[in-house]
Amino acid sequence: MEVSERFEQLIAFLGSQLPTPVEQQTGDDGAIIFIGGAPAEVVVQLDESNVIVFEYSGAWETDGFVVKPRRVGLVKWRRLSETAVMNAVSTLIKGAREMRLARYRSCSCCGEKNAPELLFSDDVCHRCADEQRDIVH
Repeated sequence: MEVSERFEQLIAFLGSQLPTPVEQQTGDDGAIIFIGGAPAEVVVQLDESNVIVFEYSGAWETDGFVVKPRRVGLVKWRRLSETAVMNAVSTLIKGAREMRLARYRSCSCCGEKNAPELLFSDDVCHRCADEQRDIVH
């Protein structure tokens, strides 16, 4: 199988393995970046020789929310068989997603689980915080 055909298969495979919805964009270096989930859970970067899987992460800074993904693993896809690549990448995506979901926290008011960056404070979601601000004491 030609390299370009394997590359196209990897693109399709990644799109099918990531949590939906999947956003796809091209990085400054030409790599294809996939972001899966809403809110985002997993980031995968695909270039001409590597698949890099990240847990989605970020932090609030003065300019707003800055994405800072945590690297989970890298696969040299040209060096391995198609089956080995797909098994390895699938396992890394599953692990990254599990890590991300383990960081979700329940709102102390409504009980809904939220991504850490979506909490107003350590234990209150934005919706509940907004409702509490509307209450006149």
